Amino acid sequence: MLLYSELIMAFVDELKIYAKAGDGGDGVVRWRREKYVPMGGPAGGDGGNGGDVYLRGVKDLTVLSDYSHNPKFLAENGGVGQGRSLFGKNGEDMYIDVPIGSVITSLESGDRYEINEEGQTVKLLEGGRGGFGNEHFKASTNTTPVEWTPGKPGEDGKYIIEVELFADAGFVGLPSAGKSSLLNEITNAKSKVAEYHFTTLEPHLGKFYEFILADIPGLIEGAASGKGLGHKFLRHIKRTKLLVHLVSFEYGDEMMDKYLGIRKELEDYDKGLGEKKEIILLTKTDLVSEEEIESKKKEFEKLGKEVYTLTLYDDESVKAFSDSFAKNLREEK
Repeated sequence: MLLYSELIMAFVDELKIYAKAGDGGDGVVRWRREKYVPMGGPAGGDGGNGGDVYLRGVKDLTVLSDYSHNPKFLAENGGVGQGRSLFGKNGEDMYIDVPIGSVITSLESGDRYEINEEGQTVKLLEGGRGGFGNEHFKASTNTTPVEWTPGKPGEDGKYIIEVELFADAGFVGLPSAGKSSLLNEITNAKSKVAEYHFTTLEPHLGKFYEFILADIPGLIEGAASGKGLGHKFLRHIKRTKLLVHLVSFEYGDEMMDKYLGIRKELEDYDKGLGEKKEIILLTKTDLVSEEEIESKKKEFEKLGKEVYTLTLYDDESVKAFSDSFAKNLREEK
């Protein structure tokens, strides 16, 4: 096991939330206290404004997991107006922290918001205005108004937050190509590994030196059109700087066809994915002979890309790949 890295953890990459801005406070009817006058002039203040709701970008990729048990966000209501013409207290704004790379979509209107920088803020919902107190209605023809208005309700809505990873490198390939196992080996992450259709049911992250790696769940033919888990995982590849495409020797004579099939899915989903720098990693070399390893490596090298071979049962091959991989990442930085 390589010990120069650390676990980040699995994270929640999609969450539905309800958010509501604060309601405005009610205006009030109040009167000035004047000596020898039974009822002085109007002195009812306006209600305070309700707090707004903002989105705010943070570097914490796991922040959505903190909300998963209570995905409801309520800004503070404005206070009611006061006597002596004093305004009610404005409600505190609510800030919803979301990971950099989040796309927030209204489930009612379809409006979309993107958070791409740390500290970036976007107003999502506006608080209600405070109501008017009776002083607001004073006029020469109405010197003792008893009118007041209630505060306006704050805006509210239901949204879905979807995270598109800003990882330095993403591991892609068919299910069981060895992505989770490799991430576990070089980062001490704890991705679940098992032999079923989608080996990983959500992306997992690990820290490799100063770089963030993402294990993108196994793709299948038709993923770009939504087959299987389709777009749910393909979106995570869009913002990674470097792709590591794992192709297992388990595929035998179909290795190149399997590789080209996944390449097609990536390009069908987003043409830009086909233009990203890609390293090809031929995995599970312990299953075949040295002659076959060299033959397949030469075949893939004809694609004009860097090609590495590896088995997790051989520490030397893991270290050789890791050293070259770190160099690539630093060159891309």
